Amino acid sequence: MNLMNRDKLEYVEEFGVFFEGFGGSRMLGRVLGALLVSEPPELSAEELAKELKASRGSISQATRTLERMGMVRRLSKPGERRDYFRVKDDAWEETTRQAVSGIGAARKMAEKGLSLLDPETPDARASLEQMRDFYDYWQRVIPEFLDRWDQEKKGG
Repeated sequence: MNLMNRDKLEYVEEFGVFFEGFGGSRMLGRVLGALLVSEPPELSAEELAKELKASRGSISQATRTLERMGMVRRLSKPGERRDYFRVKDDAWEETTRQAVSGIGAARKMAEKGLSLLDPETPDARASLEQMRDFYDYWQRVIPEFLDRWDQEKKGG
């Protein structure tokens, strides 16, 4: 029995390509896409493998990675030995919060590069200064954005 119709499977493939465009793997995107449009909203690794025509190994790797990213959570059902996967309610916020730490690391890399350059060489320093300033800005603004989002969700 197929759990997804052709339109949903096409969406899953599109989501895989979309995700790949942002630096993720296509399989991560396909798994995430499948979980986003599945009814009920959780699937087992076996169901994912069957629906996506993928190996259990690639599904296992994808679900573990999505769990580490904070996008997916693992569930169990009473009386069943298999695990199920579901997109976390706060998946989008969580990945954005994790991105803040990556932004801080990028800013630090720019500062380290600047420390290696002579302050009297403005042309050589320009790209690293732009990088530092850009990531410094985002490191300040994203937490403010997330706070506003939290307020929005609470209705105020």
